[in-house]
Amino acid sequence: MGAKAASRKLEVRSQKLEVRNLKPEIEKRSPLELDRLIHERLRLGIISALAVNERLTFNDLKRLLQTTDGNLSVHARKLEDAQYIACDKMFEGRVPRTEYRLTASGRRALEKYLVHMEAIIKAVRD
Repeated sequence: MGAKAASRKLEVRSQKLEVRNLKPEIEKRSPLELDRLIHERLRLGIISALAVNERLTFNDLKRLLQTTDGNLSVHARKLEDAQYIACDKMFEGRVPRTEYRLTASGRRALEKYLVHMEAIIKAVRD
């Protein structure tokens, strides 16, 4: 490896270190930023639907949001992993039934998200 290549590699490495050093700074600002987990269109739809319905089945959500099984499953799992929604699986006879409900932390996250969006809308209109 030539001197220029080695120098360039060190430069890139130091830039990566600078980015890593900014991580605490970014984390300090995160309460002012939108909740990226909720802000995605389908996940916002899931959370919103569950905010106005005590429980919804997988098929209800799929029909309401006009999405595919796989897409809904992936996004619901992300919300479940964040503990924003809870998933209850059961059988009705031999037919599996999956129901979702909004958790208390999910409701708080949605409320915080809505307050933030309202503040953005107000700032833009003023």
